[in-house]
Amino acid sequence: MNPSPTEIRLRKQSRLLAIGFDDGSEFELPFEYLRVYSPSAEVRGHGPGQETLQKGKEAVDITAVEPIGHYAVRLVFDDGHDTGLYSWSYLYELGAEKEQRWQAYLDRLTAAGYPRQP
Repeated sequence: MNPSPTEIRLRKQSRLLAIGFDDGSEFELPFEYLRVYSPSAEVRGHGPGQETLQKGKEAVDITAVEPIGHYAVRLVFDDGHDTGLYSWSYLYELGAEKEQRWQAYLDRLTAAGYPRQP
């Protein structure tokens, strides 16, 4: 069964996308996290090992959430990025795996010598 969202809210001040699903799961996904894990080819590349490490996204903002049919949303970021389509299943995956994915991102920044700003 594919989870479907029951509620999506942008919390601009806390910089979170809050999303609830029909299985009762609820996630709060930081804008930076959503930006660095964009499903776009610009970020993910076209195959394994082609990912581009996103740096300097600590203060990124989401300016719009655009529905795409009944299966996804396009997130428009204030840095001009708007090409990723976030399917419901991908948003659910990002929520369910947030801790591991976030730590992997921080580890990649450290390995690249990038001092992430708080």
